[in-house]
Amino acid sequence: MVLIFSHNNRSLVANWWWTVDKTLLACISILIVLGILLTFSASPAVATRIGFDSYHFIKRHLFFAPLAYMVMIALSMQKLKFIRRLSLVGYLAAIALVVCTFFFGEANKGAARCLMVFGFSLQPSEFVKPFFIVTAAWLFDGERRHPEFPGNLLSTALFLFTALLIVRQPDIGMTMVITAVWLFQFFLNGMPLLLLGVAGLIGMGAVIAAYFAFPHFQIRIHQFLASGGELSYQVKKSLEAFQSGSLFGRGPGEGVVRSSIPDAHTDFIYAVAAEEYGVFLCLAIVALYLVIVIRSMIISCKDNNLFIILSASGLAASFGLQSIINMASTLHLMPTKGMTLPFISYGGSSIIATAVGMGMLLAITRKNVHAEDKDDV
Repeated sequence: MVLIFSHNNRSLVANWWWTVDKTLLACISILIVLGILLTFSASPAVATRIGFDSYHFIKRHLFFAPLAYMVMIALSMQKLKFIRRLSLVGYLAAIALVVCTFFFGEANKGAARCLMVFGFSLQPSEFVKPFFIVTAAWLFDGERRHPEFPGNLLSTALFLFTALLIVRQPDIGMTMVITAVWLFQFFLNGMPLLLLGVAGLIGMGAVIAAYFAFPHFQIRIHQFLASGGELSYQVKKSLEAFQSGSLFGRGPGEGVVRSSIPDAHTDFIYAVAAEEYGVFLCLAIVALYLVIVIRSMIISCKDNNLFIILSASGLAASFGLQSIINMASTLHLMPTKGMTLPFISYGGSSIIATAVGMGMLLAITRKNVHAEDKDDV
């Protein structure tokens, strides 16, 4: 084992070990372990309530979490050329599956976002996000390297096409995340402030239009603006869980309120962490997400390769934004969006797609290994 990770060893694994960012890897590993731990607390009551075996979600999460980790490690060993090609092929495949949801999708909570594949629920839009981010970065970088290549125009067209498909499902939350990240990438690429302001106004108009076009979105806005008895049942229970847990929590498996939260294992697992382990664990989770996002941004900005800057910053921003949305929704700081807490919430599509994104991020931010292909578009 010592020889495998020796500086003198030039094997793929040894080279990966000495070049991957170990701080990012450690933080992600801790989040995955926390996800397994919290799923043991949050899921049995939910599984029993809907007629499954009490360990139904635990067994599935114990299958998906190690699989996600292996996918992430495998991708983190790849070169930039492979990551670019994978992002394009993956994007096309994911978009094709999104189109399939229009015809064969399983309706859930007002939207047909999932396909049933071998008994598992697959949400293609989760995979669109990381692949789109890297593909958009590739297009932006292509125009910077070759001014005759219409990279900015193609990236804009790709964004509009993607956003329209995701809205069609409808998935407003995912559309907002993709929009925010793409604008962030465009801004880093040199988007004029005036154009950014215009895009912001268009975005506000789109949100207002979504309010009138989608009843479920309208209901969530009303529930967020309501108070007292008009609050969403899950939000009320989530806030009660935070009060019950206080600073140090009630202890592992001792939560009471968690048993009455319908989505305790998915969208509201942060409330389970608060009730059983207290505010201190919640703050530790926030710190882990902050370290991943900030460190990724710092590493990417030290590079002079635009593709690395835009793809790494975009993937980190997407990861951080999804985390903020989930935690803020749980604390009634913004309307619920139906988004999972990355690597912690139960959900096969979510954890695998997040692992794909973080695997590409780890590959892109590796030290001194892309010299031979970083200039190859």
